[in-house]
Amino acid sequence: MFKKISAPALAVALLAAPVFAQEVPQTQQPVYNCDFQPSCEVAPGIYGKMASPVSSKFNLTIGGYVKLDYAYNSVNLGANGALGTLQQMPKSSSLAGKEDQSIFTARQSRIWFKAAGPNFLGAKTGAIIETDFYGGGGTNESPTLRLRLANGSLDWVNTQVVFGQAYDIFGPAIASTIDFGSGNKTGNPNNPRVAQVRVTQKVKLTEANSLRLILGLQNPVQDTNTGTAGGTFGSAVNVAGQAMLVSKALGVAPGYFGLPMNSLTAGLFGLWGSEKIEGNRSADSWGYGFYTFVPLLRSKDGMSRAMTASFEGQVYMAANMSANGATAASLVGTAPNQSPAKGYGVYGQIIFFPTQDLGVTAGYGRRNAYNYASYSGISNFEKSNSNLYVNISYDLNAAVRVAAEYQNINTKYGNVTNGTNGLAGLADSGTANIARFAAFYFF
Repeated sequence: MFKKISAPALAVALLAAPVFAQEVPQTQQPVYNCDFQPSCEVAPGIYGKMASPVSSKFNLTIGGYVKLDYAYNSVNLGANGALGTLQQMPKSSSLAGKEDQSIFTARQSRIWFKAAGPNFLGAKTGAIIETDFYGGGGTNESPTLRLRLANGSLDWVNTQVVFGQAYDIFGPAIASTIDFGSGNKTGNPNNPRVAQVRVTQKVKLTEANSLRLILGLQNPVQDTNTGTAGGTFGSAVNVAGQAMLVSKALGVAPGYFGLPMNSLTAGLFGLWGSEKIEGNRSADSWGYGFYTFVPLLRSKDGMSRAMTASFEGQVYMAANMSANGATAASLVGTAPNQSPAKGYGVYGQIIFFPTQDLGVTAGYGRRNAYNYASYSGISNFEKSNSNLYVNISYDLNAAVRVAAEYQNINTKYGNVTNGTNGLAGLADSGTANIARFAAFYFF
C-alpha cells in the first residue's frame, strides 16, 4: 500500500534542485494530522518522507501531481498561452496585442520516480527521473512527454556529487509564480534541464553558520546547441558555481511555493564558457550575481508555516546567456563582427503565511538589455521585460491545493519598426494582464 503523500512533497517536484535538506530531529517534530493538515511535513527532505517504497532492484518511490490551469490573458499569447513561458509580450498595436484569450490546460502535470540504492564509501546513493508534458509538437489535449530531471547522486554528511540532468547552477532564485514560469525571463534565469556534474561542499563555521560551496561543469546550451545567430565553430563546457553563507540565526521560514523551510542565506553565483563564432572570433558566455533569502518571521517549531514570512532577492549581470533567460539575445552586431549580448536582472519576492494552509506571495522581476547602442541595426530588440505578480494558495487537504494569481507583464522595444506577427505595428511596448486559476492533486 502507498502511504498518502502530503502536499509539501511538491517541494522538489517543483524545484528538484540538489540541496542539503534542513530537518528538525524526529524527537523534536510535533505531530500533525495529515488528513486535515496537508502541510504536516514542510521540509522533511528531498521529495518528502516516502515510507512505503514499491518493489524494485532498490527502494523506489513514485509521485507527482495533476495540475489544471485556467488562464485569461488580455492579449493573445498563442497556443501555449496558459503555460508559464513569459515570452516577449506582443506590441499593443499588433493584432495579437488587441485580442484577448481564455484557455485551459493540464500540460503542467508531472510524474517522477526516485530510487535509493546501496551505500558507497559511506555515501547514500540515489537517482531521480522526472517528466512533464511540455514536449514539442503536442497540443493542450494531446501533449507529449518531456524529460525534466535525470540524475544520480552520492551524499556524504557534508559532500554531495550529482551527475545527469538537473537545474542550472546559475541563478538560484526561482519566483513562486503559479504559472511555473518561475520568472525565467524577468530577472530569474533558471533552467531545470541542463546536463552537468556538480560537487556541493558544506563547510561548518560555527554551530549556527556554515558555507555551501558548489562547483560544476555544464552543457553549453546557450550557444551552438541553440543555433546562435551568425554561425558557430565549437564551444567549451560551462563552468558554474555558488558560494553561500547559511545561518540559523534567524530561524527558518517558507521558501518556494511555501514548501521548503529555509535559513538565512546570502552569497554569490557565477558562470563562464566560451565559443568560436564566424570570423574566428571568441564569444564568451559569462554571468555573476548576488542572492539572498531572509526569514522575516520565523517558524515557531521549524515546521509550522502559520504566521511566517520570508524575503528572497537576486541581482545579476550576464552576457550571451539567452537560453536560460539571463539575456534577451545571444549575440549583437552583424557577422562577422558580432559580440555577446549583455543584460542584467533584478528580482524580489515576499511570501507570507497567515495560517498553516493559506499562503500569499507578491513579487517583481525585470530583465534589461545592457548598452542599447550595441543593438544598432537590430529592429524591435527587447529593451526590458518585467513581471509584477501576486498569488494566493490554499491547501484543502493532504492532496488538493487551489490557487489564484494576477500578473502584469510588460515588454519595451527599441529600434521600433513595423515588423510581423506579434511585433507588427509601431508601438514601442506590449502589456499583458493575466488572471490564472489552478487546481493540484498530489499523489
